[in-house]
Formats: sequence, structure tokens, C-alpha cells
Amino acid sequence: MEDNCCQSRKKHRTEKEYKDLMNRLKRIEGQVRGLQKMLETDSYCPDVLVQVSAVNSALNAFSRKLLESHMKSCVVDDIRNGNEETINELVYTLQKVMK
Repeated sequence: MEDNCCQSRKKHRTEKEYKDLMNRLKRIEGQVRGLQKMLETDSYCPDVLVQVSAVNSALNAFSRKLLESHMKSCVVDDIRNGNEETINELVYTLQKVMK
């Protein structure tokens, strides 16, 4: 079996991919801190809910980006190397993510 990016249940990411994902998470972290501040300052409920929706959208975008990377690298590599069990793992992961 060929060496690939996802052996031993770890993923080697390029520097660009790593920075992109980390920047997204840091923005989300800032949004969550903003929500905390909104509660601390007794912000109006609909305003807080709109911010919660923005955080959810940002997390969904992060998940889509990560899933895209996983499919284009790990899943493709595994299938090319004859490990079709990765399809079952992907289906299971999608079922968990899409609850």
C-alpha cells in the first residue's frame, strides 16, 4: 500500500490548508466570544439569535471545507490504494454530521 496523507488516522495538511482552517476557527471563536458579550450586556434576544445563526453558518462552512479536503485527498487515496472500506467510513461520518 502506498504512503498517503491520512495514514494512522492522522492527516498531514499543507501549510495553506492549515492556515485557512485555523483562520476560520479563530473567526468562529471571535464570534462565540461576541455572543458571550451580547449575553453579558443583556442584548435583545433576536439580535443574539441572529449571531447564533451566523456562528452556525460559519461552522457549517468550516465543515464543508474540511469534508471537501478529506474527500479529495484521504478518500481518493484510499480508493486508489484498494481500501474501499473508506466509503463506509465516509457514509458513517456523513450520517453523524448531517443529524
